[in-house]
Amino acid sequence: MRSMTGFGKANASNAEIGIAFSVEISSVNRKQLDIRASLPHEISSLELLLRQLVKQKITRGTVSARVTMTLDEKNKLSTVKINHSLLENLAKECCEQQKKFGKQLAWSVAELMNLPGVLETVPPDMNKLEIKAIFTQAVEEALNNLVAMREAEGQALSKDLKERCEKLIALTDVLEPLIEKVPDALKQRLFERLEKEEFSVDINDERMLKELIFYVDRSDVSEELTRLRSHFLQLEQFLNKDKDIGRSMDFLLQEIFREITTFGNKAAGCEVTPIIVEFKTQLEKIREQIQNIE
Repeated sequence: MRSMTGFGKANASNAEIGIAFSVEISSVNRKQLDIRASLPHEISSLELLLRQLVKQKITRGTVSARVTMTLDEKNKLSTVKINHSLLENLAKECCEQQKKFGKQLAWSVAELMNLPGVLETVPPDMNKLEIKAIFTQAVEEALNNLVAMREAEGQALSKDLKERCEKLIALTDVLEPLIEKVPDALKQRLFERLEKEEFSVDINDERMLKELIFYVDRSDVSEELTRLRSHFLQLEQFLNKDKDIGRSMDFLLQEIFREITTFGNKAAGCEVTPIIVEFKTQLEKIREQIQNIE
């Protein structure tokens, strides 16, 4: 089981070609996968690769990734480009100024080359295989660290959820012997109400007996109890899986909540009501925890 909350960081470099990447990836809970990437403009072409790598490891949550790149001064990837147009214009202007002020004013080509804009550093082609390899290494290591943290928190969540599920099963065990009393209790309460209203009941009246049987059948909660037991088995199976269980567990808890609500409505006013309330309290706590499971 994995939590959707975590953080991972990693660095990777290649001293031979003079490039290094630093990657930080964090995640928080969200129903779907939402990837938010922040990369320098020079390596924006690698964002698609970043997203593909994230999708291989993560299925749910908001994932924020920040990448920085460092180029060594001696790196072999960058190239220098001369702005010939600017250099020619500067040289032409120098000649004009020499004619105007005399030979005492002179500029060398080396001096002109040091002026801003004459020499331009062209960043490396980020689609080169060696660059992608270093980038991939940094991202994958950061993702592995993120997943490790998510799994560690997931273990704590799993322990808490298993304890709460055991409480639900224990509460159901308490409910089971009580449900046999529900139909008789409701029938007795019905007779008491009829007597209070001074409504005479003929026990030999076939129509009255049919209505009474129908009323009692509607109060039968044995089917809900059977489905609850089945849901608990499924819940236990989910808790023993490694990942990709959040959506399924969320749906299953909705079904459990529906069954126990029907259970409570049918048995309203009986001694099972306090147990139903405690059951829903524990179930709501589980639902809150489930929101942070991948």
